[in-house]
Amino acid sequence: MVKFNLVREIRELKNQLSYSKKYGFFFGAGTSCALGVPNIATLTTGVESALQDDQQANFKKIKDELDSIYPDKTINIEDILNQLRQIRSITGERGDKSYLDISGELATDLDNEICKQIYEIISKSEETVDLSNTKKFFAWLNMQNRDFSKEIFTSNYDLIIEKSLEAIRTPYFDGFVGSYEPFFWPESIDRFVEKSDLTQNWIRLWKIHGSFSWFWKKNSDCNPHNIVRVGKISDIKNLDNELVIYPSKEKYDSSQKQPFVAYFDRFKNFLLGGERLFIFTGYSFSDQHINEIAFNSLRQNNRLFILVFFYQDSEVEELYKVSSPFLNLTVFGPTKAIINGTLGEWEYKEDDLNQNDKSESYWDETNNCLKLGDFNHFINFLITNSGKKENIEVIASGQ
Repeated sequence: MVKFNLVREIRELKNQLSYSKKYGFFFGAGTSCALGVPNIATLTTGVESALQDDQQANFKKIKDELDSIYPDKTINIEDILNQLRQIRSITGERGDKSYLDISGELATDLDNEICKQIYEIISKSEETVDLSNTKKFFAWLNMQNRDFSKEIFTSNYDLIIEKSLEAIRTPYFDGFVGSYEPFFWPESIDRFVEKSDLTQNWIRLWKIHGSFSWFWKKNSDCNPHNIVRVGKISDIKNLDNELVIYPSKEKYDSSQKQPFVAYFDRFKNFLLGGERLFIFTGYSFSDQHINEIAFNSLRQNNRLFILVFFYQDSEVEELYKVSSPFLNLTVFGPTKAIINGTLGEWEYKEDDLNQNDKSESYWDETNNCLKLGDFNHFINFLITNSGKKENIEVIASGQ
């Protein structure tokens, strides 16, 4: 297998981070997991255990059916939610129509209960999450070129990003406007702000799988078509409106394709908008919709450079099967990488370091591997090499 000089590639990475003007990031589930939030497998098990009686039986019934349809796939909570919403759609949420002996009415109740259990489990974990690293990341990001807004896309629906940004008083915008019950305003997503705009250097946050702060609000005709954003929730169990997480086909249709399609359009337009440095971290490339936008953008925009940081080498090998034609894609795994369309292995030689170079922030000498696939180490690498580490730590500490 081809050997890549790690020190040289890290040097190139530092140059890209130093000279790029327009940044974008995609945060997948691995970023929240690195901070202590349960992963999708733990979440699935936790929700199943928390359900009671008939709801737990119906949960297992759906899970067993999906297992039989997709024997090679590990069924997770999002697969089950999607199937439940299909049942709600084909039964019209009626009590006298059913699928798998689960009526539309029971499917609706189970869907709501699952979302509330997800909220309970993740919210409880958020209470113990150490936000110091994410605050450092956003302090670093906020110090980058202020002539352009920075865009964060994420499939995570927890509130870690919002809490971190607000803790260091960094302004951000997510497409919602208002104060009592902020509503989604699609026109605000369609355009990129001008340099003279006051909000130009606000961080843009696009949560493409929903958020724990979004709820479907029923209209007067009882159809849950409107999305509102709610602040801190003290008692999720007594809220009537449905939580908006993981958009299924049904939600796309009933919501007139907002806000999810608007966010995906923004994602596509951002990647196609000229010179860009876009970084994926914590994302396993398991969502075909996201992958298609990324690959099509790499194909159409030769000024787009995408960097991917993986926690496992197996993810590097899987991505290589579909990404080898793209020369403007660089993938960093623990011991393997994809550079200029070639799959290879890292080769680390201390002799390659310059006199003042240090590799502690990116190389694990004990295990002989690159450690940037871990979100916490990735943040440490960014701020260590920024030349502003002390300032960033002061901002992140709130002093």
